[in-house]
Amino acid sequence: MLGTEHKKIKQQKMAEISNEESYPNIRESWRVVGTIILFSILFIPIKMIFETTLGKELTSLIYYVLTMGITFLIIHRKRINRQETSNYDFGIGSIKIVLLLCFATAAILIGIKFPIISQIPIPDFIQKIFLDDGSSTGVYSFITIVIAAPILEELIFRGIILNGLLKSYSPLKSIIISSLLFGLVHLNPWQFIGASIGGILSGWVYFKTKKITLPIIIHMTNNSLAFIGQYFSSRNVNLTKSISSEYSLTELYGGTTNLIVILTIAITIALSSIYLLDKEFRKKKKNSYA
Repeated sequence: MLGTEHKKIKQQKMAEISNEESYPNIRESWRVVGTIILFSILFIPIKMIFETTLGKELTSLIYYVLTMGITFLIIHRKRINRQETSNYDFGIGSIKIVLLLCFATAAILIGIKFPIISQIPIPDFIQKIFLDDGSSTGVYSFITIVIAAPILEELIFRGIILNGLLKSYSPLKSIIISSLLFGLVHLNPWQFIGASIGGILSGWVYFKTKKITLPIIIHMTNNSLAFIGQYFSSRNVNLTKSISSEYSLTELYGGTTNLIVILTIAITIALSSIYLLDKEFRKKKKNSYA
């Protein structure tokens, strides 16, 4: 009896030591965000110099990879020094899980993110920036938005930040904090909302599986849909104006009936996909102990 109690106390102390040593904690997570913002400012002169010779899209890709890539290398090294591990699980679980993630991501974008974001007023100068960025739909923009961003951002915010927070705090607290920080690093309220919502889904999936590939797939799906929207809106002036102006949500969805039907279907698909994902995660966890 005493031996069992002593063992529990020893395990608790070891867990506390592990929590203290885990990287990053909340304060260190804020520093990661600060590092990203700092590098994004420091590399602006390089971006301005090379934009005239390399073009806007290629320069933006290089600028992004430098900003996020160097940040990742720095915090990855800190993680190794603190925890003596550099492992990332790049498994996917199953094709069924991947498909459910794609359905959930698309449904959340259509049924939750877009309806909220579209109703937040956008100042004219911000709208101009978004429209200018949205006109970039070439190969380099595709690589930046659909490939580089999902990989680097998920490695940083789920693979390192959330992974570290989960060792020191509750899953709910860890997921919310990492998601809000992920939204914050986008530096504007419109992307903050979308990124935070997406971060919650990615965080939950990572917590359940510890597979970094799955949040990357979520992020790639979301950004692919956004890129497709950018591509078509950049070639359709009326569509661009309707998405970026003062149109009501009802008008954007083509009437009240369409709005209700689309949102109902999207939210139903999102909830159903998440429910089925949870079942899959529980099943795989059970099988791993069998």
